[in-house]
Amino acid sequence: MKFSVNWLREFVDLPKSPEDIAELLTRAGIETKNVETRGANFDKVVVSQITASSRHPNADRLTVCEVDDGSGTKRQIVCGATNYKVGDKVPLALPGAKLRNGTEIRKSKLRGVESEGMLCSPIELGLGEDASGLLILSPDAKVGAPIADLFPADTILDVEITPNRGDLLSHFGLAREIAALSGNKLETTPPEANIEINGSGVTIAATRECPFFSLRRIDNVRVGPSPQWLRAKIESVGIRSINNIVDISNFVMLELGQPTHAFDANKLKGGINVRLARDGEKFLALDGKTYSLNRDTCVVADQERAVGIGGVMGGEETGVTNSTKNILLEAAYFRPASIRRTARDLNLQSDASYRFERGVDPEMILRASQRAAGLMLEIAGRTPAKEIHVAGELPADPAEVSLSYEKCSRVIGVAIEPKTVDEILTRFGLRKTAGTSKSATWKIPSYRRDLRRDVDLIEEVLRAYGIEKIPGKTRGRFMPTSAADRSHDVETLFLRDRLTGSGLSEVRTSKLISRSAMASDKAVELRNPLSEDHVALRSNLISGLLDVLERNIRAGAENVSIFEIGRAFIPPSGKEERHLGILLWGNVASAPNWRSQARRSLDLFDLKGALESVVPNVSLRPGKFPDFALAVDICSADAPIGFGGQLVASKTSTPGPVLVAEVNTDLFLDRGASTKKFRELDRYPAITRDIAMIVPEKLTHAEILRVIENPSEPLLESVELFDLFDRKEGASPTGSGKSLAYRLTYRAKNRTLTNEEVTAAHAKIRERLKRELGVTLRE
Repeated sequence: MKFSVNWLREFVDLPKSPEDIAELLTRAGIETKNVETRGANFDKVVVSQITASSRHPNADRLTVCEVDDGSGTKRQIVCGATNYKVGDKVPLALPGAKLRNGTEIRKSKLRGVESEGMLCSPIELGLGEDASGLLILSPDAKVGAPIADLFPADTILDVEITPNRGDLLSHFGLAREIAALSGNKLETTPPEANIEINGSGVTIAATRECPFFSLRRIDNVRVGPSPQWLRAKIESVGIRSINNIVDISNFVMLELGQPTHAFDANKLKGGINVRLARDGEKFLALDGKTYSLNRDTCVVADQERAVGIGGVMGGEETGVTNSTKNILLEAAYFRPASIRRTARDLNLQSDASYRFERGVDPEMILRASQRAAGLMLEIAGRTPAKEIHVAGELPADPAEVSLSYEKCSRVIGVAIEPKTVDEILTRFGLRKTAGTSKSATWKIPSYRRDLRRDVDLIEEVLRAYGIEKIPGKTRGRFMPTSAADRSHDVETLFLRDRLTGSGLSEVRTSKLISRSAMASDKAVELRNPLSEDHVALRSNLISGLLDVLERNIRAGAENVSIFEIGRAFIPPSGKEERHLGILLWGNVASAPNWRSQARRSLDLFDLKGALESVVPNVSLRPGKFPDFALAVDICSADAPIGFGGQLVASKTSTPGPVLVAEVNTDLFLDRGASTKKFRELDRYPAITRDIAMIVPEKLTHAEILRVIENPSEPLLESVELFDLFDRKEGASPTGSGKSLAYRLTYRAKNRTLTNEEVTAAHAKIRERLKRELGVTLRE
C-alpha cells in the first residue's frame, strides 16, 4: 500500500528523512519496498482554463484548444486527449518548461497548426500513473498559479503489509505503529462517535457473514468535483478522483482504514436487509459488469433487489451521480472469511475487500461514519441526520493474554526489565489489567486481533526494543539424522549420482496434472482445484516426462535422456509411492560401437543399461501394456518393481521411438543400498579365458549366465559377453543358431593363480554348458 509522508505527519512526529522512516519500519518487520518523491515542482507549468475547443483541420484524433493561462493573452494548444470539456482547469506546460521525463516544451506546429505549449496528464507531471487523459484540476484552482501550489512536494512510501496486519492499512494505523516504534505520541486520534442510535430501518439476515451494519442518511447534498486538497491527497496514493461524495468515502478509508459506501437514497426501495444472495441472482456492479451470485454471497439489498455485494462493491443502479440529492452512508463489519470467499468466487477485488479480508477495527466503524458525515457537511454543504440506523452487534474484544517476564527475556535472548516491557506494550495500545513482579495480564486492543499468545506479545517487545540490539550467538546444534534425511541421501547416492554419471539429466515436474491428462488416467481428483491445468494428483511420472520431451524437441534438442525421482499417488486411495521415471529419445550421442558402425537410435538395451546402474539384479520380462509397442516388466531379484518399453506412436507426437521406464524405488532402493560395501583393491593379478559357443536362437543370455555362475565358482570374478553373431538359415553347414563369445575373469584374493587351477575351473564351466544347455563349443 502507498502512504503519503505529508499525510502521516498530520498524526505523528516522523523521523527526519523518509529513508529513516523506511528503515524504522523495515527493522520492525514492515518492509518498505520503495520510496518515491512526488510533487509538481516545475518551472513554467501553471493552472490554465480551457475556454474553447475545436477539431483539428488535418487530424481526426487531435483538437485545438484555446486556454487562459492568467497572463491576459489566450494561447492556442493542440491536444490529443478527449477527457476534458470547455471550462475545465488543466495543467499547462509553457514553452521552456522541462517535464519529469526530460521533455522540453517548445512552440511547434502539429499537422500544420501552431501549438504554444502542452496540456499535461498526471504521468507527465509525476503525479500518478494515468496517461489516458489530461489531469483535470479542481474548479477552485486559481488560473495562472504555479502547479506546485496545488501539488506540494511529498514522499510516497510503498509498504508491504502482511495479511495479519490489517490495522496498518490506513494512514492513521501506520502513524500509530510509527509512534509505538519510535516512542513519539500521536498528535490526533479519531474522536468518539457521539450520535443517537436507532435500531430500526436496517435488518441483518446473514448475521454470520455481517455481524454489524449501520446506515446514516444525509439529505440535499451537492454532488460535484472535490476540493483540491481532497483530490491531491487521494490521488497521491493512486486513487482516482470521481466526485466529492465518493472521494470522501475513499479518503476516510485511506485515513482510518474503514471502508464506507454511499447509496443514492432515492433509488432504494424500502428498508435495507443484509442477506445471502439467491442462487443465480444477477447483480450489476459499479465496474459495469454483471455478476451471477451464489448462496454464499452476502449482499446488501432493499425490498426488491441486491444493491451491493457486502464488503466488496456497490451497485451501478444505486451509485452516486451528479444528480444525486440524498444519500445513505454505509459503514459495517463483515467477516474476513466471507469476503475472501466472495472476492475469489467472483474474481472481484476492490480496496474495500482488501481491507475486510484482513479484518477492520470494529471500534472504528461508527467513528469512520461520523468522520465521513462531517466531511460531507464541510464539502457538500448539508447537515447529516442526527441519528444512525444500526443492526447487529460488534464482535467481542480479543481475549486477554498473560505474559511471563522471564519467558520474554529467555525467548529474546537478553534480559529486558519488566518496566521496559510494560512501556513497550502500552505504546502498542495494550492495557495492563493485572500483574505481579513475574508476570502480567494484558487487554488486547480491538485493532490487534493478531495478538493471541504470549509469544505474540514477545514479538512486539522485540520489534520495539530493536532486533539489532540483540547480540549474535551461535545457537546451532547437531540434530540426529531423520528418516527423511536418510531417504534423500540414499536417493542422491544410489540414484541421482549414478544416473547423471550415465549421461541422464534430472527434471522436476508438477505433482498435479490437467483435466486432459486425467481423462486417460484414473487419477485422484482434487476437491478445489486452482485451475484446469491442476485438477488431480499424478499416478505416474511418465506424462510429466513426455511434456518435458516435447518442450526440448521444440527447443531444437537432438536427443533427450532424462529422469525424475518423485511421488506418485496411486488411485483410488491416493497412496503415496516413491517412483523413478526414465525417458530416452533420439540418437546415441557418442561414437559408433561394436554393435554398429553407424549412428543409431537409443533402444531398449540403452534403457536397460540405465536401469542396471541403479537397480540391483535387474531383469526384463515380456509384458502387456496397451500404450506400449514393446512392453516389459521390470524385476529386481525376480520381484516385479515396475514397467517400461517403447511407447506406441499415438501416445506422443515426437518423431522416432520413445523409451520409458517407471519403477517403485521403495521396493528395491533400501535393499540395494544396504548391499553396497567397501572392498579393498585387488592385490593379485587376474587371468582371463574365453568361451565361444553356438546356441539355439531361443536360448537367452540370462539362461547362459545362470549356468555359468551357478553353482558358484570361487575363483570366477566376472563374466562379460563380448561377441554376438547371428547365423542365417542354411548359410552354414552347422545349421541355424547364433554364436556367442564370453570372457571369464578368474582371480584369488590371497595368492596368484596357477595355470592349472584356472584350466580346471574353466573346464567345469564348459562341461556344465554342454550338459545343461546342449551348446556347441567352438574350439
